[in-house]
Amino acid sequence: MRRTLLLDEDDLVMVVKEDVVKQIDEHRGEMNRTEFVNYLIQCQLKEQFNQKNGISVEEYQQFKRQMLELLHNFLEFFVSYGMSLSKDQHENIQALNKQLESFQKSNENPEA
Repeated sequence: MRRTLLLDEDDLVMVVKEDVVKQIDEHRGEMNRTEFVNYLIQCQLKEQFNQKNGISVEEYQQFKRQMLELLHNFLEFFVSYGMSLSKDQHENIQALNKQLESFQKSNENPEA
C-alpha cells in the first residue's frame, strides 16, 4: 500500500493513499489540494450542523391533526359497520358514537 504526501506552502502534511490524491486532483478544478480538502471538510461539517434532530411545532400539529382524522374515520367506519350488523349492539354503538363525537370536538379545537 503506497501512500503519497500532500505538500503545500505553510500547511500541515496529510498522508493519504495514492488513489485519494488522484481523486482530489481530478475534482479540485482551480483549487490547490489543500484548498480542496479544506472545502470538502467544511461542506461536510456544515451538512452535519444543518441536519435537524427534531420536528417543528407545525409538523407536530399537522401530524396530530392527521392522526385524529384517521381515528375519526376509523371509528366512523366501525360505527356504520356495527349499525349494519344488528340492532342488538345498540349500546356498544352509542359508546363508540360518543367517542367519535369527542374526537371530532378535539379535532375542531386542537390543543398543542
